[in-house]
Amino acid sequence: MFDLLVDDRLSAWVDLRGQIENTDSPLELVWNFWKNCPFVPYNNQIDIFHQQSWPTPWEIIANNRYDDFTKTLMIGWTLKLTKRYKDTQIHLKVLVDNDHRRQYNIVCVEDCWVINYSDNGPELLKKVPESFLLENIIELNVPR
Repeated sequence: MFDLLVDDRLSAWVDLRGQIENTDSPLELVWNFWKNCPFVPYNNQIDIFHQQSWPTPWEIIANNRYDDFTKTLMIGWTLKLTKRYKDTQIHLKVLVDNDHRRQYNIVCVEDCWVINYSDNGPELLKKVPESFLLENIIELNVPR
């Protein structure tokens, strides 16, 4: 998907959201789609604490470069822009593991599942260590 032209990437994203409506494993489906997106280490144009600095999902797909936060955004927005998840509580959380000096941007679905915590795909929230500090939490809404 990520080596396609912009219009084709946008179409693939629309197709994914349609597939989410009917699959038995929607969280796995969305993870498998986004797990190999083109990664950049850091995007200094985005302040994760100020939503006004966030690009729209369409801008992110057009740019086709994803840092950990924009990947998290796209996972959450992919779910939120479906009929199946439009009324579901989806949060973006920034967690800090002080022991390993690492930050995680994760998607929490109904305070039960997390996506983008590990490379294993969706996991139960209770698998995230309780020692991690919650640095930020944002309830995700439909993008502007």
